[in-house]
Amino acid sequence: MPSLILSLARGALTSPFKKAGRPGAALPADRPRLPAAPLAAGPLAAYSRICGFAESGTLPVTYPHVLAFPLAMRLMTRRNFPLPVTGLVHTWIEITAHRTLHPTDRLELTVYATELTPHRRGTEVTVVTEARLSDELVWESRSGYLSRHAPRTEPAPPPPPAAPEPAPPAVTEWRLPADLGRRYGAASGDRNPIHLHPLTARLFGFPRAIAHGMWTVARCLAESPQPHLIRSVRADFKAPVLLPGTVTYAADGTAFQLRGDDDRVHLTGTAGLRT
Repeated sequence: MPSLILSLARGALTSPFKKAGRPGAALPADRPRLPAAPLAAGPLAAYSRICGFAESGTLPVTYPHVLAFPLAMRLMTRRNFPLPVTGLVHTWIEITAHRTLHPTDRLELTVYATELTPHRRGTEVTVVTEARLSDELVWESRSGYLSRHAPRTEPAPPPPPAAPEPAPPAVTEWRLPADLGRRYGAASGDRNPIHLHPLTARLFGFPRAIAHGMWTVARCLAESPQPHLIRSVRADFKAPVLLPGTVTYAADGTAFQLRGDDDRVHLTGTAGLRT
């Protein structure tokens, strides 16, 4: 935890001096690594509780992302990382679990950045996380993080709009408290200021604190009928969830959504199951 706190402090100090979207900016070549070690039972239990997963059995499919978060912060707060880490917004994630994982597994974790692309709202970086057991790749993810600014280069034109998919039916409603971001931040280590307090969120253009994207996708997956069988996930974070607030979880087969009380779509996703 001390190294994560130092990374956050370094990011806060260096972010104001970084200009996102510089043409030809290079990504760091280093790959921060966390050697194999036993999982701490306390943090895993706290994470499972706040996300709604069972506190025993298989490892939640999203948890390796949380374990690797200090590595991602170490990477994104490097002096040579081209985007300011403060205020980065998680825009999408893809997860592939190549095998079922358990709390007793000793995972070796690696994080690296692969792409830096123009976005209509700024610049987006792709960060890859890999988990290995005895040198075998057992879990991996790709995440998009957006640094919001006026575009300096013209982004690629969007593809023609596809026919809208039928909205999945509502399953249940969740009332989210104002301190959800702080509670999830304590369990996950992700203390981005946009999630913690209304004042710090307003500094980055949000009217109130917003829920963590990874909490919303984890909570949806925990609500699915068989979360222990999930082997793949694709989730897109469409609009921030303001705190406090009320959202509706909707699902139909492998597809799921999180909608606001005004039917605004906050999250769309699909989950593949093991056969």
